[in-house]
Amino acid sequence: MKPHIESITFHGYEALRLNGPRGAQAVVSHFGGQVLSWTPSDGRERLYLSERAIFDGREPIRGGIPVCFPQFSSQGGLPKHGFVRCKPWQVTAQRCGDDYALVTLLTEDDAATHALWSHSFELELTVMLEADTLDLELGLSNTGEEALTFTGALHTYLQVDAIENVRLSGLCGTNYRDSANGGREGREAAEILTFAGETDRIFLGASRPLSLNDGAGQLGIAQDGFTDVVVWNPWADKGAALADLPPDGWRRMLCVEAAVAGAPLTVRPGEEWYGRQKLMAD
Repeated sequence: MKPHIESITFHGYEALRLNGPRGAQAVVSHFGGQVLSWTPSDGRERLYLSERAIFDGREPIRGGIPVCFPQFSSQGGLPKHGFVRCKPWQVTAQRCGDDYALVTLLTEDDAATHALWSHSFELELTVMLEADTLDLELGLSNTGEEALTFTGALHTYLQVDAIENVRLSGLCGTNYRDSANGGREGREAAEILTFAGETDRIFLGASRPLSLNDGAGQLGIAQDGFTDVVVWNPWADKGAALADLPPDGWRRMLCVEAAVAGAPLTVRPGEEWYGRQKLMAD
């Protein structure tokens, strides 16, 4: 069957299912402009979506690839991770070729965002699915008359077989800020990162491709435009405090996020910014 896109209902939300070559699939929700599932041609789900995720049209969805904007985490006075992950997005384009399916969604400022943040903007997410690749591009346009400053991320939840078996390479020599340890700064010395406790690090200026292996498969991760990489797993104690995460959920996920988190970026009136994350199943 040729690549095609269909409208579906996913946990009660309007969504699009991208059907790519060789059986690859992805699901993108209109709520939050959020990718909620990605299965490459091998049939293995690569994104973690919590069984306890809340789908009530108000709360953020735990899992998939949330879009964080215009604030990363709690780095400011806005709701945690900003507000666009809880906004409706509109589909502005969709098309397919022999080897891909692509959709673009858009959200913009409105009265609700102005009550929190005074700036005018358009935020566009393009998702392209190929047989073994998921490519996301986030584009920001400053449509107002004042410069805007933002932080943000593609908060990618990767599904792993068991977190204790995960090996992540490509960050050796990168400076980091350890949010799980009071913001302590350091330089990553390990060629391969392993996980044995809570991890919450902003790797500053990370630009090299990453490779993740969980013993069951390998995933390549690349990014462009984003300044940093965030690696997060809450581990058992903090995971237990998250009502929308099951007791063993922390063992089956690792967030590897393309982010602007170390320092904000400024976009002048009429200008644009683009950031990209590419996931490659091996």
